[in-house]
Amino acid sequence: MIDQDHSQLSVRKQCELLAVNRNRLSPREPRRIEGDEAIMKEIDRIYTEFPFYGARKIVRELRDIGIRIGRKRCRRLMKAMGIEALVPKPSTSIPNKKHWKYPYLLRERKVSKPDEVWAADITYVPMYEGHVYLVAIMDWHTRAVLSWRVSTTMDSGFCVKAYQEALRVAGRAPEIMNTDQGSQFTGEEWVGAVEASGARVSMDGKGRWMDNVFIERLWRSLKYEDLRLWSYETVAEVTARIDRWMTFYNHRRKHQTLDYEVPWSLYRPNQPGEDRKTLTCTEFPPRGTEARAA
Repeated sequence: MIDQDHSQLSVRKQCELLAVNRNRLSPREPRRIEGDEAIMKEIDRIYTEFPFYGARKIVRELRDIGIRIGRKRCRRLMKAMGIEALVPKPSTSIPNKKHWKYPYLLRERKVSKPDEVWAADITYVPMYEGHVYLVAIMDWHTRAVLSWRVSTTMDSGFCVKAYQEALRVAGRAPEIMNTDQGSQFTGEEWVGAVEASGARVSMDGKGRWMDNVFIERLWRSLKYEDLRLWSYETVAEVTARIDRWMTFYNHRRKHQTLDYEVPWSLYRPNQPGEDRKTLTCTEFPPRGTEARAA
């Protein structure tokens, strides 16, 4: 209905004529130019190693390996990847008053049992050509990954599907569902799904990367321990690799902070022989088809 490339009417004017809220429009895909994908792979490599680096330092790192780009282009690519420096930011930014932000409910709260708090986040995964986005739902207390999903677009739809699958795996909703303030998690589709399940919505403070540090640590482990050791040409290949690592993570990877237990032995201690198809979400419809359709 809205033509973002109309030759005579701006998007704003079209929204006024149709009585449509401009803030409800799906964001346009970021502009891409030749060489962006290769640079994004290097940005992801640098960011995974130094998640506290912003665009200025990443540009310097890129120049050290012979990639000369400006800060504006680097910032544009980081925005397209959905990443930013994991450091506190100056309190000079003005929030969008039309976009409701929920308070952070976990400050000074001691989480002592499974399904008390879940956390969700999105990360960028590069492939040989192109990239995909990965969302995961984690139980805060046991660090168990309840569900995850891959998509070629960073919208809220695949996040909601991952949450619904986590509800099926757990058999109940958490008391609190915590995320960052990304647009995928502040939109009506995600918030509506969480509140409809009976959970309370919690969001990290602006620039407070430590508020969701456990799932940030999950991404670092996934990339360093597995994804960076392989090359992927299709969505199906990277999805299968993630599936194998998530099985290893839930059932075999010992955590020092958990007294060297594995996450699933704490999440469901009385069901060690449970079907792993349920735990690794391989009952999903074929993700390759879903990602191409997205």
